[in-house]
Amino acid sequence: MRRLTMRQLVVFEAVARHLSFSKAALELHLSQPAVSMQVRQIESFIGLPLTEQVGKKIFLTEAGRIVFHASNNIAAQLNDLGHALTRLKGAEEGLFRIAVTSTVNAVATDILAGFRGEHPKVSIHLQVSNRAEVLALLAENQIDLAIMGQVPEGLGLTATRFMANPLVVIAPPDHRWAQRITIPIHALAEEPFVEREEGSGTQGAMERFFAAKHLNINRSMVMTSNEAIKMAVQAKLGLGIISQQTLEMELMLNRLIVLPVEGFPIMRHWYVVHRANKLLSPIAQAFKDFLLTRATPSEPASLTSPA
Repeated sequence: MRRLTMRQLVVFEAVARHLSFSKAALELHLSQPAVSMQVRQIESFIGLPLTEQVGKKIFLTEAGRIVFHASNNIAAQLNDLGHALTRLKGAEEGLFRIAVTSTVNAVATDILAGFRGEHPKVSIHLQVSNRAEVLALLAENQIDLAIMGQVPEGLGLTATRFMANPLVVIAPPDHRWAQRITIPIHALAEEPFVEREEGSGTQGAMERFFAAKHLNINRSMVMTSNEAIKMAVQAKLGLGIISQQTLEMELMLNRLIVLPVEGFPIMRHWYVVHRANKLLSPIAQAFKDFLLTRATPSEPASLTSPA
């Protein structure tokens, strides 16, 4: 009797995730015809098309979405099985997948360098994205751990706080407020601001802070990275709000200054995050332990949100 094979489901999971046969073939180290053949075999077995092409784009059919959900779960279970088997071998080698929000990238890179120094045989796959994309990677079980700021409830995630993350107001060194000892918060309404994009944790913290103060500010530009914000502020396109931990080089070279604004810094924290039901590999557990014991912890606290 014919039946679906694990290989077919793994291939289709990659096609559905990328919505591309060529990208799936590249990821799986297969030829594109081989990938297409595996998908066609599933379609022949169930008697329904899994994909449809509109123009140059590929979309999943209703049957395709159902098979993708099932194959994604199977892929996640296989990955966890691999981690469980690796656990028997210890944490000295293997692949560790981590995603970080762009705000924490500089901090995370230093931490990963320290961890890699103690585990030289570990292969690290680092993805840097905004908050929404990191949450999607966690939901799809595409990563072992994430480092981020604000962690939403209701997604079945376990988050452990490990480091303070103060947000500060930055300006060019020759700004008219550069010599002020204190700046009243209501004065910020007079200045244009360069801010992060919707979905960024920094942008969300900024919105909540000003809303609580009943303060409307002039949002003049939106940027998709901290580096872009720092460059825009240096170019005098507006003030910015950014993690103080990303400013070491700019402050040292006197390219930017931190303004002493009333109510700042906005105190946030960095969290190490994973799915609550995820069996961490020895490598992932070793990295989490490294964070909590070696990476300047700040009153560690754990929370688990319901799924």
